[in-house]
Amino acid sequence: MSNRSELLNRINSPADVKELTIPQLLQLAQEIRELVVKTVSKTGGHLGPSLGVVELTLALHYVYDFAVDRLVWDVGHQCYPHKLLTGRREQFATLRQLGGISGFPKRSESLYDHFGTGHAGTAVSAVLGMALARDALGKDHSVVAVVGDGAATEGMVFEGLNHAGDSATDITVVLNDNAWSISPSVGGLNEYLNRLITMPAYQKLRDEMWRFTGVLPTESKRKVRKAVHRFQESVKNLLVPGTLFEELGFRYIGPVDGHNCSALIRTFKYVKNLKCPVLVHVMTQKGRGYAPAESDGQRLHGVGPFDVSKAKPDISGGITFTRVFGTTLVDFAKERSNVFAITAAMPVGTGLQFFADAYPDRFIDVGIAEQHAVTLAAGMAAEGLKPVVAIYSSFLQRAYDQVIHDVCLQKLPVALFLDRAGLVGEDGPTHHGAYDLSYLRPIPDLVLISPADEAELQRAMAFALNFDSGPVAVRFPRGKGPGIALEEPISAFPLGKGRLLRQGHGVAIIGVGPVVYEGLKAAELLVEAGIDIAVVDARFVKPLDEELLLDIGKRSRLILTIEDNVLAGGFGSAIRELYGEKLPLPPRMVSIGLPDRFVQHGDVTILRDMMGLSAEKITERVREELAADGEE
Repeated sequence: MSNRSELLNRINSPADVKELTIPQLLQLAQEIRELVVKTVSKTGGHLGPSLGVVELTLALHYVYDFAVDRLVWDVGHQCYPHKLLTGRREQFATLRQLGGISGFPKRSESLYDHFGTGHAGTAVSAVLGMALARDALGKDHSVVAVVGDGAATEGMVFEGLNHAGDSATDITVVLNDNAWSISPSVGGLNEYLNRLITMPAYQKLRDEMWRFTGVLPTESKRKVRKAVHRFQESVKNLLVPGTLFEELGFRYIGPVDGHNCSALIRTFKYVKNLKCPVLVHVMTQKGRGYAPAESDGQRLHGVGPFDVSKAKPDISGGITFTRVFGTTLVDFAKERSNVFAITAAMPVGTGLQFFADAYPDRFIDVGIAEQHAVTLAAGMAAEGLKPVVAIYSSFLQRAYDQVIHDVCLQKLPVALFLDRAGLVGEDGPTHHGAYDLSYLRPIPDLVLISPADEAELQRAMAFALNFDSGPVAVRFPRGKGPGIALEEPISAFPLGKGRLLRQGHGVAIIGVGPVVYEGLKAAELLVEAGIDIAVVDARFVKPLDEELLLDIGKRSRLILTIEDNVLAGGFGSAIRELYGEKLPLPPRMVSIGLPDRFVQHGDVTILRDMMGLSAEKITERVREELAADGEE
């Protein structure tokens, strides 16, 4: 890769893109890819998706005016070229860094970011809402959603398409098909069909039909268009792809080569004038322009910092919680043939690729369909299997009703494993697992565990896989653990039993999850100041170890709870409820956790310190509280 940025350095807004020739657009595409690779190699981020949509992004900004028109990126992890074209080139080096620009679209960041996204499946519904608002307000701008073929597995996309097609309003959905998920590659036949569907005579005939029916009253227009549509279908079903979308009420255009700027610009100019629901099927290559990302789109989808010449992320240091989960599950599955693993399009992100390799017949990837994944597991559990569902903490929010209604209400022995619990770092507020303790704790009959280290995760897994009396949820963070040696053999801990990590007198820190080790470090610092402090790892958020916690409560005048979850309804709230109910004279309590606001993106270590969850900040807080009592 070269380091030229002759054209890119002149692009300060989308208006500058419109002044370029096709050859210049191709040069600009190359410069954008070079800068994306260079920057992401330092900051980490979503590499493959952004490299795949460069020409598509250029064509959209070339044809539309998104200062007026509306553009929503589904998932949003492919928005880096969009950011570079919309006045954020100078800030691009701060991508995903504390105080820098977000790795996802963000309304407060730019007038060109019309809707914040970070989870799949939202764009069609959002854009339809914008279109209906436009119609209601008497405006006349275009609205465009870009949806990946992987995101199209999300049921909400089809809900939006169903409504949008029925509404008959002017909306454009770009299906960005990079052949990496559910959609197969498009071959020569489909390329021929694309040439057929875009033939001038064919398009002219269709345009005349739509213009003729457009002057009819609304109800008559819908009836006549449906009749015309049925007639067309009888002739073209064997000739034209995209019948599904046509049946939903969309004009299907494509497939279009997503790396051919001329074809894309020509297509969008045509589509912009149709004034009806349109779906443009665009074929792209994930990781385009960077050979390692082209050949390994899965590994280089989302990456940490890496060596550009070798395309190898930095994996120095300890083993990750995710890897411990994935490899340990394989070991358990050797002994239990009824263990099945389910994920929602995240086999690598959740560590289940190890299970998929070892037991492909017992591994299920449902695509981006978290609701389906949970209820699927419930059905399997009802028939005697032991389903393990691995989903990111922030993604399980989408299946909350299924967890309550389909799993917990029936006390089915489903094992839920929530990766990315707590602060995830640079992906920011759309991905922080900040709420799982609060949203899972109120559910009856659900056991909730937050292991503090790698060995404790293994023991939590042993408990969950051997617990057949109901559902269990185990949450663990992204990244590396504190480096605790793994056990062999692995022993499950008893239901609802925590552990006393350090004896102390009068003051205690009670925590769950890896922040427990920050509490231990704080205790060591406090001992040097003559403050003897107990440290408890509760392990279980539900049920609590009442015997241990009540004993600590009776012997302490000050208790600090620590958690990487929002304080509202979280672990600290559970301890307060216990003491308020069971202790006549409860100790004074201070809870440290995530605040009642969305936490920005940034390095986890920095964010944890900002939230008061570092050993140093915990130490300061203890001393402040004791000083307030006149004890130090």
